[in-house]
Amino acid sequence: MRYHKPTSFTDASAIAAAAPGTLRFLAGGTDVLVQMRAGMVQPDDLIDLKHIPDVGEIRQTADGGWRIGIAVPGVVLGAHEGLKRDWPGVVEGMNLVGSTQVQGRATLAGNLCNGSPAADSVPGMIAAGARVEVTGPKGSREIAVEQIPAGPGKTNLTKGELISAILLPPRGKNGGDAYLRFIPRTEMDIAVVGCAVNLRLDVDKIIEARVALGAVAPTVILSEAAARAIIGTTLDASALQALTSAAEAGAKPISDKRGTAEFRTEVVGVLARRAAKIAYDRAKGQGK
Repeated sequence: MRYHKPTSFTDASAIAAAAPGTLRFLAGGTDVLVQMRAGMVQPDDLIDLKHIPDVGEIRQTADGGWRIGIAVPGVVLGAHEGLKRDWPGVVEGMNLVGSTQVQGRATLAGNLCNGSPAADSVPGMIAAGARVEVTGPKGSREIAVEQIPAGPGKTNLTKGELISAILLPPRGKNGGDAYLRFIPRTEMDIAVVGCAVNLRLDVDKIIEARVALGAVAPTVILSEAAARAIIGTTLDASALQALTSAAEAGAKPISDKRGTAEFRTEVVGVLARRAAKIAYDRAKGQGK
């Protein structure tokens, strides 16, 4: 195995583009190192990204958004007051990934690029309208987070491309978000179902919304129908029922040892309803 320590994303991209065999990037390492120890993957080239400047930094952008380095671990996100204030749903999703020890290493970028439809941090980012900066042989580009996953264990990144930053938009006024999941244990488990809701209010009426459904399809779903169900409402009982129905209709789950398709479909409606209530309260300044 060839081990690389590039000092720029351009160099990392060049190494990746020229790599002839199995390639893996190393940021937090909570997925790739476990896979290597288990014999699931043996990279011919391992590119360590932690030596690139600013990969461990969180900074606010000129427009009030946030730029998060690809090696920022969950424990740092969870301690960042600005991020918790603006995007609590994104932070709480990442903070559900693994144990305390895992939190010291796991990253948003790694959780996204692992390609799991049950990834806890991904629905929150999608609901937030997050984008990623991608560096590749042809330069840098920005794309929406929901365009990265291609299916279990797969992404739409092309050869030589890698994520170089996570970009969260400005929170703005009267907005709130939330992420909830269902697991059979109390902690340290993979989501059987997950749901994130992000919305904005004009007084009491919802004027913007995004709803993301996790672990109910090959990739996390951005459900436009679920968002439409609550836009223009005050999240009353009929709106919540419409949201529930839209979330259930949008789910395309499988049955496995962790839950049946029917169970997942029912639970995603419940979580959508609950997450929307939390996001609504946060938008009104009434929730944590």
